[in-house]
Formats: sequence, structure tokens, C-alpha cells
Amino acid sequence: MNELSRYERQIKQAGLRLTAPRRIILRILEQSGDHPDAAEIFQRAAKMDARISLATVYRTMKVLEETGAVERHAFQGGPARFEQADREHHDHLIDIETGAVVEFTSPRIEELQRAIAEELGYEIVDHRLELYGRKMT
Repeated sequence: MNELSRYERQIKQAGLRLTAPRRIILRILEQSGDHPDAAEIFQRAAKMDARISLATVYRTMKVLEETGAVERHAFQGGPARFEQADREHHDHLIDIETGAVVEFTSPRIEELQRAIAEELGYEIVDHRLELYGRKMT
């Protein structure tokens, strides 16, 4: 089953209607290789259906976040950005000059975090790692 179908089921299980705007926004997020903000989602959605307003995007993103279909990121100094939830764990590096968000995974970082938590008597149940930087020249 494709990702869109899984998210459609999740929305229906939450007792919500799967409206055309919600379907379009889920499709945009599914096909997105970046972490769009609401304005970027609106621009992409408006190309698919001119009846979708920015207010519709904001309302839909709130609903999708509440159902757990999308994850909201409030990267420092920028607008909230979104991505589909329940993806494989990854961390983010944010370019402070361009705002680009780079996803990465590092087993070394994950192991170090686990070891630090263990030394302090904790077990990690969840975490987010955001690195902020600029391209080296």
C-alpha cells in the first residue's frame, strides 16, 4: 500500500472527512523532497486546485498535525515547516543562510546520545536533533 493510502486511512480513523484539499496537501507532502512551509504548500496546491486558499492550507495542516499524519518543525528563526510523520528517524541540518533543510542519519550520533542518556540513568524514548550551520567555503 502506498504512503498516501496509509495517511488517508489515518485521517478517516480519526473520524475526519478526506476532503479534496486534504488529499491534495497529502499528495504534495508525499512527493515533497523538502520541508515546505504553509506558504510553499499553498503555492503548490493552488497549481493543482485554484480554489484552495492559504487559510485552507493552515487549517488542513493543523488537522493533519493533530491526527499525527504530519510532523511540524519550528526551526529557529523561520516559519513552521512540515513533513510526513512516521518516516524513518532522521535529524536535520538547517542552512542559516538559505533556510535549506538537509536530512541526515548518523549511527555514531545515535549511539553517543544513547550512551550519554544511559550514563545519566535514562533511556531515550524520543528526540530531535537540529544542527544550524553554513556551507564551508
